[in-house]
Amino acid sequence: MKITKRVTFIAKEGDEAKMKELLSAMVIPSKAEDGCIFYEIFQYEGNRRKFMAYESWRDEAALDGHKTSAHYAIYKASYEPYCEKKYSDELEVLA
Repeated sequence: MKITKRVTFIAKEGDEAKMKELLSAMVIPSKAEDGCIFYEIFQYEGNRRKFMAYESWRDEAALDGHKTSAHYAIYKASYEPYCEKKYSDELEVLA
């Protein structure tokens, strides 16, 4: 069953560039993973501290594979000092 998520990140004041760097580094390797349907990172134009990751995976196994990748481990070990808040939403694709 396809899994689609939206992950929101709010960078700490002054850490927008570092958060952008860390999140941007995830895009190309994530898109190359088996089972990745869609993976993009967005930065809000009206609030440069706010970022959204939209991702869609073929199934739970593909998402689990993503979470065990080397690039995910680097992101996971690095983002917290620059992030004020993070939350995730599971999405259901209609139609």
